Formats: sequence, structure tokens, C-alpha cells
Amino acid sequence: MATTTAPTEARGRGDRWAGPGMLLPFSLFYLLFLVGPLVYTVVAGFFDTSLLTSGLGDFAGLSNYTAVLSDDEFWRTLRNTLWFTVLTTVPLVLLSLVLAILADRFVRGRWFFRFAFFAPFVLPSAVVALLFTFIYADQVGLAHEVTTWFGVDTPPSWLGDPDWAMISIAAATVWWTLGFNFVLYLAGLQDIPRSVHEAAAIDGAGPWQRIRHVVVPMLGRTTTLVTVLQVVASLKVFDQIYMLTMGGPDGSTRSSLQLIYDTGFVEGRVGYASTVSLLLFVVILLVSLVWFALVRRAEKER
Repeated sequence: MATTTAPTEARGRGDRWAGPGMLLPFSLFYLLFLVGPLVYTVVAGFFDTSLLTSGLGDFAGLSNYTAVLSDDEFWRTLRNTLWFTVLTTVPLVLLSLVLAILADRFVRGRWFFRFAFFAPFVLPSAVVALLFTFIYADQVGLAHEVTTWFGVDTPPSWLGDPDWAMISIAAATVWWTLGFNFVLYLAGLQDIPRSVHEAAAIDGAGPWQRIRHVVVPMLGRTTTLVTVLQVVASLKVFDQIYMLTMGGPDGSTRSSLQLIYDTGFVEGRVGYASTVSLLLFVVILLVSLVWFALVRRAEKER
């Protein structure tokens, strides 16, 4: 009995440590690249930390928070970020849903639509910015040519007009990131049993009625996931704005993350930039919590 029990006990001890052992590399990276910087950001927000001097610098207390909350540029960049979030979230949720429903109806060639809509998402942000720099170019860009075809004699300067710059960047972002939400919705559609569609058809429901009363309600959790992910991603916008307009014209497209970048890495005011980072984190957290609360209330009312 001893000869058979010992190997079993050894395997039991090995299995007990297998899970923590596999989690250890991820945990180290998580602590090193997420928890560590977060703790440093919280601490640096209470000091006059600078890239030009070593250490945390002099203790500043709440002066960084007072300065940020009284800074007009902070509120302007936050408004720009929220405006960009509205411009991108609504079409990226609705268009993804509509295109996924249409693509799901194709039995053959469905792989082509998946590839066609998802392909732009894998492009680097630098490639997308370069592409739309040519598209939005004044006088010679594709956007200029298309608008003149529709009889517009003087098309706007898409990236040079403060009234159009953010809208133009939002349109480029929708084209670029549409595929990710499209794939999520397509996966959700495939989880809906075909028997549900057949039962609705037997009851006399037409295609539009099935979409409205069967498909959309059953995609509720997917819509919640897509919306929250999209809101968080839009609130953290930086790459495409910085490479297309660098925050211009006249700061009309400058985002909160660009303010953090300029303040922390260009001006070297790490303590001030850390404070802006924490306040943006609070905004993102509040928006996510409010959305989850609204969704849960809607689910309870059903």
C-alpha cells in the first residue's frame, strides 16, 4: 500500500501548486506593469515630481488637484474627450450590430465579411493616420473629391477646421475599429439557437419582428459588453488624434491623454500629469458604473 500511496500523494502535492505556478508569471507582470505604476501615480500626485530631478520632489499635498481642477485646459480636453466618445460610441455600437445581423444571414461566404470588416482593426495606428492624412488632404484628398461630386463647391478643411476636425477623426476611428465590435456581435448571434428563430417564424413573425423582438433582446449582454469596452477605449483616445492633428486646430481635438503626455513627458511635470491621470481614471470608472447601473435596472424591469 505504501508503494502505491506515495506517488499519488506526490502527484496531489504537485497538482496543488500547478495552478499558482502557472499564474505566477502573469502575476509578476501584473504587479510590475499595472499595480506598480498605479501606486506610483497615486503617490506622485501629492508631490512636485519632475523628470528633471530625481526622487519624488517636495510634498505638495492637494495643490496639484487644486491646480488641475481650476485649469481651463483640463476641462477643455475633457470636453473634447467626451465629445469624441459620443461621436464614436453610438455609430460603433449601432453599425456593428446592423452589419453583424446582415452578415449572419449569409450562409456561404461569411468568412469574407468577417475578414473584410475585421481587417482594418489589425492595422497600426500610424498606418491609419497616414492613410487618412491623404484622404482628408485639402484640394487633393479623396474626401474633397467625393464632396465635390455631390455639388459642394467649397468643402471644409477636414483636419484644419475646428468644427470638422473632431468629426473627421471620429469617422476615421469608426472605420478603423468597427471590426472588433462586429466580431463580438457576430459571436453573440451564433449563440442564439436556430430553434428560436424557427419558433418565431412559425408564430408568424417576419424578419424585422424577429430582429426587434428576438435578436436584439437576446444580444443584451453583448451590447452591454460592447458599449462599455467602446466607451473606455474612446475615453483613452490618443494615437490617431496626436498623429492626425496633434491636438489642433486651436486645441479643438486635444484629448485628456494628450494633456497628460504633454504635461508629463514634454514639460516634465510628472506630479501634475499624475493628478490628471487619476482624475481621468475616476471619470472612466464613474461612466462605467453608471452604465452598468442603467443596464441592470433595465434588465430587472423586463
